[in-house]
Amino acid sequence: MAISPAVWEAELPFSYQAEKFAIARRRLMLPHPNGEAASIVSAFHECSQALHGLNEAKLDDQARGLLGLLTTLMDTSEVVDPQDRGPWTVKAAAFTVEQKFELARVIDELAAWFGQGARKA
Repeated sequence: MAISPAVWEAELPFSYQAEKFAIARRRLMLPHPNGEAASIVSAFHECSQALHGLNEAKLDDQARGLLGLLTTLMDTSEVVDPQDRGPWTVKAAAFTVEQKFELARVIDELAAWFGQGARKA
């Protein structure tokens, strides 16, 4: 018998987000067989899935702050993509070393935060 999403959320809050941010964290780990930009894009994809439908009202200030930083790092509203490589690819390829460190730190902290929330149930 399948468990309904409402029951799943009630029994294991944030388990989906914990899983997605943990996968995103792994995507940023070495090696990068397709290059760093591709690994970052893959992490962005996992983060995007984690954010889909997330009720931020259930989060504390720390988590909301981290999500704000992540959203800024993932924002492609100013990206110019004349070669049609994809806005995340262009953004990831242009990241500085500092931005890569910041992205890795934010994703790591979100994975930890949501992991703790999933275990509290």
